[in-house]
Amino acid sequence: METPGSQSSLHRANLERVVRAVRMAGSLTQAEIARATGLSAATVSNIVRELKDGGTVEVTPTSSGGRRARSVSLSGDAGIVVGVDFGHTHLRVAIGNLAHRVLAEDAEPLDVDASAAQGLDRAEHLVKRLIAEAGINPAKIVGVGLGVPGPIDVASGTLGSTAILPGWAGTNPRDDLAARIGVPVHVDNDANLGALGELVWGAGRGAGDLAYIKVASGVGAGLVINGQIYRGPGGTAGEIGHITLDEAGPVCRCGNRGCLETFTAARYVLPLLHSAHGTDLTVARMVELAREGDPGCRRVIGDVGRHIGSGVANLCNLLNPSRVVLGGDLADSGELVLGPIRESVSRYAIPSAARQLDVVPGALGGRAEVLGALALVLSEMGDSTLLDDSRPADAPVPS
Repeated sequence: METPGSQSSLHRANLERVVRAVRMAGSLTQAEIARATGLSAATVSNIVRELKDGGTVEVTPTSSGGRRARSVSLSGDAGIVVGVDFGHTHLRVAIGNLAHRVLAEDAEPLDVDASAAQGLDRAEHLVKRLIAEAGINPAKIVGVGLGVPGPIDVASGTLGSTAILPGWAGTNPRDDLAARIGVPVHVDNDANLGALGELVWGAGRGAGDLAYIKVASGVGAGLVINGQIYRGPGGTAGEIGHITLDEAGPVCRCGNRGCLETFTAARYVLPLLHSAHGTDLTVARMVELAREGDPGCRRVIGDVGRHIGSGVANLCNLLNPSRVVLGGDLADSGELVLGPIRESVSRYAIPSAARQLDVVPGALGGRAEVLGALALVLSEMGDSTLLDDSRPADAPVPS
């Protein structure tokens, strides 16, 4: 039994610090591990050697700053994580390992508004099919990350608002999916998972404070503060779509008038273009037409950008993030939407906050949320199992 403050407990804590840093980053050089953990280079070198001998990490040659270095990542067979992302029109599943390598991925159309049971049936089938096709031992799965496009009580796993997903209201998709697959499930809303995905794999890398804005059938924000997702006590932080822009504006599905969502979400802006482009118009097609020079589509996208910028300015004044990442199909319009966002931020945000803000498009496209679901498992799982499984029972404790 380890005594708090003893040499063995300090060593154990250092092992966990190194494993945690590598687990969240995917791979790090030993110098980067030292900077991330605050441990000395010599201590990191000894710990990496021990973890490598125990099979917990893999070490491969690389270069950093033009110099030879060693890249450290968790062992590819240390465990498997699963990501499941429910969008309003799709289901996407990804299978990855603890070294941040995606081993299998697929998506299929799905009307998520129909019923929770139907959606979870499809998710269970797709997860099991991908695992079988990839030749993965199900016993290696350490957890599943689950994303849904609605407010989640993270503590209970229960889905809230009946206005957003009426067929899912009051259900507990976390516990239901866990019962079907037989492993722990971690659940969050799609905007938070998009933020995690971009933070770990995409345009948010290196930013300790950022907001991921997703504009689709609704509008939400995933907030990262000091490198961690901020959810608020009820799990509803980031509902930027319900900032009031016009008290006399259109009635929102939340019951208020003039919410940001009523000026930016697909269900409100696409009808503005139906007379010119038909009722089958999608956001992706609107973006394509705008890039080809269509004046109506360019105007609508510019207006949407200015409204989003008003909401982002409020975030700047309250939280002062260093980076805003725009996700969803709208991000593909590039400067057609990013330029107006920056203009509104410059106009409405405190000048010092606006100067420090970088507004960029997401790098992961439609994969942001499912990769964020993988990152959710990586962030929630503990390090003890990895260490206990890798170290022989009679192994001495290094000094």
